[in-house]
Amino acid sequence: MDRIRIVGGNRLNGRVPISGAKNAALPLMIASLLTDQTLTLDNVPRLADVEQLKRILGNHGLDYSVDGKRPGPEVYPGDTVHFTARTIVDTTAPYELVSKMRASFWVVGPLLARMGEARVSLPGGCAIGTRPVDFFIEALKQLGADIDVDAGYVVATARRGLRGARIVLPGVSVGATHVTMMAATLARGETVIENAAREPEIVDLALCLNKMGARITGAGTPTIVIEGVPRLEGARHAVMPDRIESGTYAMAVTMTGGDLVLEGARADTLAEPMKILRAVGAEIDETNDGIRVRRNGHGLAPVDVITDPFPGFPTDLQAQLMALVSRAEGTSHIRETIFENRFMHVQELARLGADIKLDGQTATVRGVSGLKGAQVMATDLRASVSLVIAGLAAQGETTINRVYHLDRGFERIETKLGGVGAEIERLSG
Repeated sequence: MDRIRIVGGNRLNGRVPISGAKNAALPLMIASLLTDQTLTLDNVPRLADVEQLKRILGNHGLDYSVDGKRPGPEVYPGDTVHFTARTIVDTTAPYELVSKMRASFWVVGPLLARMGEARVSLPGGCAIGTRPVDFFIEALKQLGADIDVDAGYVVATARRGLRGARIVLPGVSVGATHVTMMAATLARGETVIENAAREPEIVDLALCLNKMGARITGAGTPTIVIEGVPRLEGARHAVMPDRIESGTYAMAVTMTGGDLVLEGARADTLAEPMKILRAVGAEIDETNDGIRVRRNGHGLAPVDVITDPFPGFPTDLQAQLMALVSRAEGTSHIRETIFENRFMHVQELARLGADIKLDGQTATVRGVSGLKGAQVMATDLRASVSLVIAGLAAQGETTINRVYHLDRGFERIETKLGGVGAEIERLSG
């Protein structure tokens, strides 16, 4: 099993290319089930989760091809992948596949809209919380689907097709918004989604669906309106840059000191994280080709942060921020409001010398003068990268075990960090 070894203390300087967003690529890939024509996606990141979803979609009859590899050693820019679901051969998503990737449950929307039926395993819990699918199920019922839950499977049918409806989501849910929007594109009449998630990845999916012939307005606001169409066509769309990867590298250079240009990063998707990073002590500027982040000389200031749906501070950057403020000159408070178990990185950060106390969903982080390298264990995707950030600034050597979590969401992080001055390497076995 691979590990990552870091010798801390180096400043980061140079340019880091930002990959396509995993959280945008996955729903875009699933949207290819809505048409029998080819959906071509550019800037697809090379990630374990993307490869897993390709296999899962293949179970339903989707074929894909990847344009030829570019010459040279670089692992970026992302792939161009052509997805074609000419014939849906199976409308069942079995437990053994859905259990490997929760986002694969989202196929229920496109399969139901296009085929009038879907049988999809409930995803169950996960390391950072239960993330229930009740919102998904209720929204599809309001679109006219008959739904039963049988032996751990959601069995949905709409023999006469889906019909538009006004749907008020009881809580802001990115997954429920994705699924409802995809399903409604082929429903008869108008669908209005109230209390919709506003994340940039929702906007990216809507842009792609509209290129395919959908009629969607309001994505990025709390109210999305979809006028159903009889069919969708093929299209070409570039996956948006990853705002979580961008925020992660911004926190890394704020932690170590130095000067990084995040190539391709979009400031409009990072307003709240940039505000917090400026308060911590980073200098941030928009450039023609991305975002420049630097910190030189002065110390880190403490901050108080509450995670919230977009445009608030993202839960997917909470662990990284905690690593950063572990060296602040004062006490920070971080309250997690999205997932109930997303503090598993605390124990591992403590192994590096961080002083963190938990009280329910609030972490109190008392800054320390320095961290010391140690053996640590990754527990989930975002927790694993928080250990990388801490290790970059720790005295001595840090070894991060179980880095397959990192490979799910960060494209060759050791290559990117090594290219800007970090002493970091991947160890096999």
